Amino acid sequence: MNGTTPSAPCPGPLDRRSFMRTGIAGFASLSLPGILRLRAENALKADKEKTAVIMVWLPGGCSHIDTYDPKSDAPIEYRGPFGTIPTKIPGTRFTELLPMQAAIADKFTVVRSFTNGAGGHPAGSMQMFSGDTDQRDKPEPRLPDWMTVANYLRSREGRPDTPLPRYIGVPAPSNYTGTAYVGDAYSPFNVTGDPNLPSFDVPNIGLSNADETQRVGRRVALREQLDTLERAFDREGETGALDEFEQQALTLLTNPRSRDAFDLTKENDRTRDRYGRNRWGQQLLLARRLVEAGVDVITSTLSGPLCGRVNNWDDHAVNHHVFDALRFRAPAYDQAVSALIEDIYARGLDKRVLVVVTGEFGRTPKVNYQPSTGAGNASAPSGTKQPGRDHWPRAFSNIWAGGNIQTGGVIGASDKKGEDAISRRVGPHDFLATLYQHLGIDYHKTTIQDFNGRPTLLVDHGKAIPELTG
Repeated sequence: MNGTTPSAPCPGPLDRRSFMRTGIAGFASLSLPGILRLRAENALKADKEKTAVIMVWLPGGCSHIDTYDPKSDAPIEYRGPFGTIPTKIPGTRFTELLPMQAAIADKFTVVRSFTNGAGGHPAGSMQMFSGDTDQRDKPEPRLPDWMTVANYLRSREGRPDTPLPRYIGVPAPSNYTGTAYVGDAYSPFNVTGDPNLPSFDVPNIGLSNADETQRVGRRVALREQLDTLERAFDREGETGALDEFEQQALTLLTNPRSRDAFDLTKENDRTRDRYGRNRWGQQLLLARRLVEAGVDVITSTLSGPLCGRVNNWDDHAVNHHVFDALRFRAPAYDQAVSALIEDIYARGLDKRVLVVVTGEFGRTPKVNYQPSTGAGNASAPSGTKQPGRDHWPRAFSNIWAGGNIQTGGVIGASDKKGEDAISRRVGPHDFLATLYQHLGIDYHKTTIQDFNGRPTLLVDHGKAIPELTG
């Protein structure tokens, strides 16, 4: 892998059908008979405060040079047009696009030396989500993503003290994730609507009408409505668990705590304004509400119209004018992320909740120019030459907050042009080990049986990053 862009146009991260369908089908993607069996095996009681993770995912890859790792002394074709600003971390500067995050940089740690071994969206994402070392782009994952694994392992600790699922996407990454041999029982409960809309509602969560609750309780023929559930039951061979599954579904439907957790109207206007009255801001506010309500793993994907014409961070020149795209999305991104981090500390969640903001890779340090393929937000009319940055896995940045970690620092460095990580190189397996360790999962020894019944380690190489573990 040399970090160059393939000659074929990059389509960017492609959408696939959300796990959440209609009615109770949204619940079917998160709890199937397998989870019931596991909960019956050696139920464990947590002997310490339950930890949680919020992952903010930037699909397509954020330019490290234009955000957290600016190169002021590099030639203009590398450094780009943005000035730099001081941060709360002495001697550390971000670009001018991130003033709110710069002002609270003492509350998080920046890693500037991440790398992975794949230059395509599927392979790069699968490396970050699951540790798959394959550099080829595959249509679906070979290994389960870390969110699924955490859900699976946490389910063995017994029933949660909340009616909510352990793993919720707001929304979950829609590309290159999967349960693989762990099974669909541990997929996310996926919230796909826009929390900023007055009409926002999560179907079949916390029904409040008594008649409707009774009607739902009479739905004993779930199998006829849920073809996804049918297939999963057939694969698991545990149709006898249907009654208990139905009871869990009804608990989610009828428990008022479920609806309360998703109800953003319970937040005061000042808090909602602080996060930003847009989809990204309200997604991250909802993520904070859910983690307070006891959810273990929350992912929030920052994509869609706030990104620009192609709805993601894949800033090839054919997709976006890279610098216009960054200017376009930076206000909402900076505000939402800084509000989440501040709120985690202000509400006393910083010891147990780890926040990580990342994408699958960075963007090419050297700017190139190509004709736009279409007009829209952050993109000139078709045929107009505009600047872009392509895929770059050899060096990229991400940020970490909460989790009782050391904050106000920088880990690692890239070279003078931002092309290669030159100190404290870390990669996907270190990323996964760090998350697992925070969640109390022994990544050194824990195994899960693969499709062939072979015990497979969660992390076969790599270590948790010391500064990012409490």
